Amino acid sequence: MRDDQLLYIKAHLDEYNAMLRDKSPEHIIKFILSSSKSPILTSNFGPYSASLIHAVSEQKKGIPLIWCDTGFNTQQTLNFADKLVKDLALNLKKYKSEKVYRDYDIPQEPGEEFNQFVQHIKLKPFRRAIEEHEPDVWFTNIRRGQTAYRDSLDILSLTKDGILKVSPFYYWSDTQLRGYLSQNSLPNEFIYYDPTKPKSNLECGLQLK
Repeated sequence: MRDDQLLYIKAHLDEYNAMLRDKSPEHIIKFILSSSKSPILTSNFGPYSASLIHAVSEQKKGIPLIWCDTGFNTQQTLNFADKLVKDLALNLKKYKSEKVYRDYDIPQEPGEEFNQFVQHIKLKPFRRAIEEHEPDVWFTNIRRGQTAYRDSLDILSLTKDGILKVSPFYYWSDTQLRGYLSQNSLPNEFIYYDPTKPKSNLECGLQLK
């Protein structure tokens, strides 16, 4: 029955996006989980990431939390991740590049070398995670206004592989997210670095999957 429900949602994304647009993230998460057999959650442990992690884990304990660790995280990000994992009893699944990079290995200009770098430290680890967990639903914390590509999406969208991508906080502002974190006594972390996004308005690549 769940397979049929999820297939129906995938086939009627516009209808369900319109229906969910004025619903709370909690409602969206609960609704989608009722149709999912193998959901995953992803995070980079960047700013406001605790909101989605908390909201999903409150609805479903033990959901695999996929972290594609670039190896270039700040100590503050590492401490932040450790705290959330312990406080929320998260089922963290960390994936890293099989190739070791140093600071001086980061390409400084866009091009083929930079694309290969992104492939090795983020996209290949993510593909391994997808192959291992075989998710039917992917919860992610993308929001409107972050990049041009993300502005073309909605609460629900489909990946190239047909996985239902769910962004419960898609229409939320920074102010609303700060309110959610405060209300739930959750930490935040802004000292964050992603070498695959030299500019904040660029897409990291993971969301293009």
